[in-house]
Amino acid sequence: MGSALPHRLRRCLINGEARSDIDVRDRGLAYGDGLFETIAVRSGRPCCWLDHLDRLARGAARLRLPLPSPARLKTEANQLVEGVEVGVLKVMMTRGPSARGYRLPSDPQPTRILFVDAPAADRSDAVAAEARQDPRTEQGVEVRLCETRLGINPQLAGLKHLNRLEQVLARSEWSEPSIDEGLMLDAEGALVCGTMSNLFLVTEAGLETPLIDRCGVAGTARGRLLRIAAEAGYQVQERRLTLDHLIRAQGALLTNALFGVWPIRSFDGREFDLSLLPWPLIDRVREQLMQPESHW
Repeated sequence: MGSALPHRLRRCLINGEARSDIDVRDRGLAYGDGLFETIAVRSGRPCCWLDHLDRLARGAARLRLPLPSPARLKTEANQLVEGVEVGVLKVMMTRGPSARGYRLPSDPQPTRILFVDAPAADRSDAVAAEARQDPRTEQGVEVRLCETRLGINPQLAGLKHLNRLEQVLARSEWSEPSIDEGLMLDAEGALVCGTMSNLFLVTEAGLETPLIDRCGVAGTARGRLLRIAAEAGYQVQERRLTLDHLIRAQGALLTNALFGVWPIRSFDGREFDLSLLPWPLIDRVREQLMQPESHW
């Protein structure tokens, strides 16, 4: 795959072949015409594989994007994650190459890209221990508000499509190492998500999370928390939220398929009391998010 960073293991398959080049006419490159999934890998297996596969299928149906069989994706993913103790598997599907112009090709030949990024084998134990001891999981994180806003487009809301320019611009707004995430509003000022995460507020009544019906990504970790909370009897409401809701909340959480759950420690001068968070629920969600797929 070209020059790799020191102490990194990288493996890549494009349409099932061990290579890393792509056709310059590919619509994923030209237009962001495609979808992707970013999946945690533990002990040589992906985590929450079926959740990611389900979201990929839902997105493909909405974009009218042909997908390979789940069996093929699993076979290729297995080839890449074998022997990876701690890492990240990325699955990208584009509509493939086409002539110039936005018009869809009449006979699309999708491009299928899977690659793994992981610490080299001789460092995997140390990295795994470091991941388990990430202080942010208990001490929380500081977040800021991004000036970049999300455009409202219900047709693409929830999808993890390849056009992430809004998140790229939002993430470029800060460089302070003390800030781990930025929150994003939509064009009308509603609170939607973080640049790489979904948001939950903790209130006296239960949990609240922004609706993902006009913009934003419906994260797999968000979906898992919603299911576990419902099973455990927590009241969870998906609704339109504002910054005032965040400021008045007892606490707040961020979810992501790679880091799991981060409590928000502070935002815009507001310090949250982490003892008010539903820690049994958080621990259960974390355990499931980082559990290697059992039927692999």
